[in-house]
Amino acid sequence: MSETLGESAVADAAARLHDAEKNRSTIGQLSLQYPAMTIEDAYAVQRALVALKIADGRSVRGRKIGLTSKVMQRAVSISEPDYGVLFDDMFFDDGGVVPAGRFIRPRVEVELAFVLGEALKGPGVTLYDVLRASEYVTPALEILDARVQMSDPATGHLRTIVDTIADNAADAGIVLGGNVVRPLDVDLRWVGALLLRNASIEESGLAAAVLNHPANGVAWLANRLAPHDVALQAGEIILAGSFTKPVFAEPGDTFVADYGPLGTVSIYFEREGR
Repeated sequence: MSETLGESAVADAAARLHDAEKNRSTIGQLSLQYPAMTIEDAYAVQRALVALKIADGRSVRGRKIGLTSKVMQRAVSISEPDYGVLFDDMFFDDGGVVPAGRFIRPRVEVELAFVLGEALKGPGVTLYDVLRASEYVTPALEILDARVQMSDPATGHLRTIVDTIADNAADAGIVLGGNVVRPLDVDLRWVGALLLRNASIEESGLAAAVLNHPANGVAWLANRLAPHDVALQAGEIILAGSFTKPVFAEPGDTFVADYGPLGTVSIYFEREGR
């Protein structure tokens, strides 16, 4: 878990990822360029990338947690989730439009978002601390995008967890909608959703798939950030982790997540040339 990349390599990787997002392009896999790259190296790149975005004038609105299900963790050979940062320009209105060309190869996931009323700082944060500190919980869609090649053209090598983490955990967009609830008023484990793409159900799931309870994801994140002296701040929005597999979005697609009693949240991906 120790860092092995030098400062110059970290800065170079962050700069290339930063440019790739601006240019809507992808870079080669860092896992191929640096075979010994560790998860802590990847987070070092992510922190450098976040600093570049903040220097560009973007502001932090919250954080996301990814790879929370056992199936997804086994797929990438890790035993814990990952995390990234949510910025102000990632937020889209419920029922809104994603402009054509905004993303490279977007995918959509279904999540719950926790809006904090109090700060949370580890170590030792529990599920119950999260429930007390959260002002409310709301349905959400997360839009993922990859600024690192998902498959290497020459070898077919698939990107690994270090590629995803360095790429700000593939963060790209977030849509909040539906009905907000107070976290103690609903058994959040049993919140379910159907993900529809162009009126056809593509995925469905229950929030309990997120580490047995979605608040566990928020607690994990608060504790994971503690060694870096970082707290989750009041007012921040924390995406707790998806309980469906990601679905690719094509131009012209409409996505609706139907949360039953918690309402719906939707987004439309604009066609090219409009």
